[in-house]
Formats: sequence, structure tokens, C-alpha cells
Amino acid sequence: MFEIRVICDPADSDRITDALQAAFKTGRVTVRPARDGERQRLYLDADHADVWPEPEQAYADAPSIHSELDWIAHILGTAACYTKLERGFYLRKAAVLDRIALADGADYRDDDTAHIAAKFLVVLDDAHADCDPRAYVRQQYAHWATNGR
Repeated sequence: MFEIRVICDPADSDRITDALQAAFKTGRVTVRPARDGERQRLYLDADHADVWPEPEQAYADAPSIHSELDWIAHILGTAACYTKLERGFYLRKAAVLDRIALADGADYRDDDTAHIAAKFLVVLDDAHADCDPRAYVRQQYAHWATNGR
């Protein structure tokens, strides 16, 4: 978290505030007059914005859906009952279910299944609850795929 202070012409304050809110996660904007009496000071708390990739971007280099389903079946078929699996398993499972839900011919059951798997990953990661769980899966999958799996 950091504070941003901008001194600007009052006519530019809305445009600047909108640009900052698009680039960062921001809090309330406080406006005060500048010392020169003509301009104003904008103060706001900010944090780095989350990157929410589109599905095409997140899954660009992903293995085929059939390959991922085979991998999931193999892991489940060889694991002992009640085995706690690694996070990567749940991430890949949520990602492939998201991809199935996005495919042509998918219906509400596919969406529900993808949402449940995504929500499980959000809870597993103790992530912020204010995000869309499926967008979180895409973000985490893209990060995982980019950083060497």
C-alpha cells in the first residue's frame, strides 16, 4: 500500500482520478487546495492492481483439455484415499473445468462445476473473497504457466 499525491488543475482532477483508479486499486480520494490557491491536491491510498488475464491469454500454452483430464484421472487413480494433493493439482483441475465451461456447447452445469472448483482454490489459497473465483483461477494459472510450473 502506498499514498499517491497529485497537484493538478481542478479541470483535470476527474480525468487523473479515473486514470489512477484504472491503474491501481485505490481508496477514497481526498481533495485539498494547493498552496498557490489555483490548483488542487489529490490524495489517495493505492495498491498494485490485480492482473486478470482473459481466458485466451491465461490458457494460451495449456495442454489440451483431454490431456489435462487424463492427467487428473491418473493422479486421482494412483493416490491413496483421503490423500491431500498439492495445490498444482487443484489449480490445473479448476483451470480445465473453467476451459470446459467456456467451450461451445457448455451449459449451466459446466459453469457451476467450474465455479465450485475455482472457489475451492480461492479458499485453499486464502485469497481475497472480493474477486471472481474463475478470474482468480485464470490469473493463477497464467502465473503458474509463466513461472515454470
